[in-house]
Order: sequence, then structure tokens, then C-alpha cells
Amino acid sequence: MIESQFHFEKLYHEYKTLVFNVALNYLQNIEDAEEITQDVFVKVYNSLENFNKNSSYKTWIYRITINQCLDYIKQKNSQKRFFIFGKKSQNEAEYLNKTTFEHPGILIENQEEATILFAVINTLTENQKTAFLLSKLDGLSNPEIAEIMQVSISSVESLVFRAKVSLQDKLSEKFNQYRKKK
Repeated sequence: MIESQFHFEKLYHEYKTLVFNVALNYLQNIEDAEEITQDVFVKVYNSLENFNKNSSYKTWIYRITINQCLDYIKQKNSQKRFFIFGKKSQNEAEYLNKTTFEHPGILIENQEEATILFAVINTLTENQKTAFLLSKLDGLSNPEIAEIMQVSISSVESLVFRAKVSLQDKLSEKFNQYRKKK
């Protein structure tokens, strides 16, 4: 038990920043990213004895983090539908369930543009978003992404390519609208 506790603490210290950053990239909210980070490490702690040594701890933790983020987003979206069809909220932001864009890596003067960028990233399919974030924000190689997502390398290449094309189209449209407002 003491050995597994030590092992968990080592994993926590080695991967807590990675988990937080991945969650922040997905959710664009500091509190949500902190909550996901806690959830991920509870899951890691509870599953450590059953860890399949065929993959690395990093890959395993990435996969848990991404799944937790996707589950969190699905839960949030189902709550949004509940607000629309169910109880009314006095809080308009809660009703609209908009992400409050808080990302410490983004300068305040760039927040509006970053908000637009992440809003468009959030319109990608789950697989495109995952491949794009892991590739462009986390800087992982296609083989690493393929292992995390459990798909082929060519699938990763295709997902990233389609994500970039989609983002280019949507961003050019968004920024044209944005420029017209100014």
C-alpha cells in the first residue's frame, strides 16, 4: 500500500500540469480544468492497480483526461438542454451555459480573439478537436496522438488536416464578421 501511494504521488507530481493544461485547452475555464484535474487523479488512483502496462503512464493519463473532458462537456450540454426545456434560471450565463474564457496563457488584450478561436475549435467533432489540440497545443507527434486516441497514424493526419480546413473556413467567416462590427 505504501509503495502504491508513493507511485501515485510520483505520477501526480509528474503529470498534474499536463492534465490541467489539457483540461484547460478543452474547457477554457480555470475552475473546470481544476475540477477535471482532481477527477482524473481520483480515477488514476482508483485504477492504478489495474493499469495495463502495454501503454505508457503518459498515454494512459492523457486518455483518462480527454475522456473526463468529453464527459464533462456532454454533461454540461445536457444541462443546457434541461435549462431550455426544464427549469428556468435567473442567471442568463447559466441559462446560455457559455464558457467563461479564462486561460492564463492568453494576454488580456488577446482574449477576444482567443475567445473566437476557441469557440470555433469547440465546433469541431470530438475526434478532430482532440487530434488538433494534442497536435497544435500540446505539440505531440502523430504516433503519440494515434496511441492516445487508439486510431491509426493516417487517421490522425486526416483528423488534423480536416480540423485545420474547417477552422480556416470558420475563422475567416468569424473574423470578417468581427471586423465589420468594429
